[in-house]
Amino acid sequence: MNKIRQFIQNRRSLSALLRPTQIIIFGFMAVILTGSILLSLPFCTKSGVGTPFLDALFTATSATCVTGLVVVDTAAHWNIFGQLIILALIQIGGLGFITMACLVSFLLRRKISLRERLIMVESFNQSEIQGIVWLAKRVLMVTFMVEGSGALILSARLIPEFGFLGGIYRGIFTAVSAFCNAGFDVIGKYGAFASLTPYVGDFVINVTIMGLVVFGGLGFFVWADLYRYRPGEGYQIKLQTRLVLFMTVALTLFGAVMFFVFEYNNTETIGYMSLPHKVLASFFQSVTTRTAGFNTIDQGAMTEMSKFVSMILMFIGGSPGSTAGGVKTVTLAVILITVHNIIRGSKTVNVHGKHIGHGIILRAVSIILIAILVLFVSILVMSFSEQAGLQRIMFEAVSAFGTVGLTQSLTPDLTGIGKGVIMILMFFGRVGVLTIGFAIAAKQHDYNSKIRYPRAQLMVG
Repeated sequence: MNKIRQFIQNRRSLSALLRPTQIIIFGFMAVILTGSILLSLPFCTKSGVGTPFLDALFTATSATCVTGLVVVDTAAHWNIFGQLIILALIQIGGLGFITMACLVSFLLRRKISLRERLIMVESFNQSEIQGIVWLAKRVLMVTFMVEGSGALILSARLIPEFGFLGGIYRGIFTAVSAFCNAGFDVIGKYGAFASLTPYVGDFVINVTIMGLVVFGGLGFFVWADLYRYRPGEGYQIKLQTRLVLFMTVALTLFGAVMFFVFEYNNTETIGYMSLPHKVLASFFQSVTTRTAGFNTIDQGAMTEMSKFVSMILMFIGGSPGSTAGGVKTVTLAVILITVHNIIRGSKTVNVHGKHIGHGIILRAVSIILIAILVLFVSILVMSFSEQAGLQRIMFEAVSAFGTVGLTQSLTPDLTGIGKGVIMILMFFGRVGVLTIGFAIAAKQHDYNSKIRYPRAQLMVG
């Protein structure tokens, strides 16, 4: 008993020494490692043979980082136990292990401590501690409501094809995977790595999954803001929500139009389809590149321009505080607004009657530049380790960083080095480049903000 008390005290002491960003990172690592150990065991595979640890680690990383890149087919390789472990990792990774820990605390009626609230603030990418527990409760409530609704619709569609239990199971798994922007599927009827290609013209499945993906990618803050909004009661929707909604609609329409134009006559993708199905497939491709990972058309058969547009959308990703990855929509919006104000000759950055501070601008620029640097180094390493063309490697790397999960059939053929690079990219994309940077930095806040150095005179542009 004394040893147990001592262990708990040591654990609390260690936690007190870590910053919130470090706790988040180590928490994700612990979840990944636990999932890897479980998935490597023989009782998780259909063959009864243990999975090589590197492949299990890759799968656990992809699931926890809600990416969807897989080296073995999910339906063909893993049995029900392995698939349920993957589903649990997807749910934990999508909501964040901090949120899932809060769920346990709520169920046990345990009070959330101040330190835990500070960690929640960092996890939800919020700026203040007030209302953070309320936000966590709403996130959990909305998540299970939306996932449940999606599961009901998908199950109703899949039951005639897979039977009652098979349809319900596949409906639940696909709904959770879609909402968490993971891209894992257990359809398993149409061959390995088929994803949703057999349902390219299925209106119910396409629209349901697109709805789940978009909703999951909006972000927890946007949900809470829209929840509080009541027309005519004087509550103003915040700028964050406006930017997220505008960028989501704009990027979805941009992608859909581009894919429709560039793939219209491509008989290997949508060229053979009727006009309504072409539109549906174009919108699905646009939505899925926003970190979802499902695909209804062959990614390798697309035109070069479509692949380029896909990489742009994958790099941008979803919105802050969501289940999505990438550099985020608001980051891009801040950069575009800043450029617009500079071109107009303004000395301040303003939008919709609000001023964007220099700290936010510097953060946005840092995220973009660090992401580009990380991708550049990763692509350079993989160009030496992988027997594949540069374009396929770039597509794979950007897909991993954006936690998208789309691939041109390169993932199963990756070398050990390639798998390692992709796992690092998935982790960076899910946790966030600045979060990792803050966790590594020795002194995140230990500086004297009153010091002002002489102004530098530099020529740029």
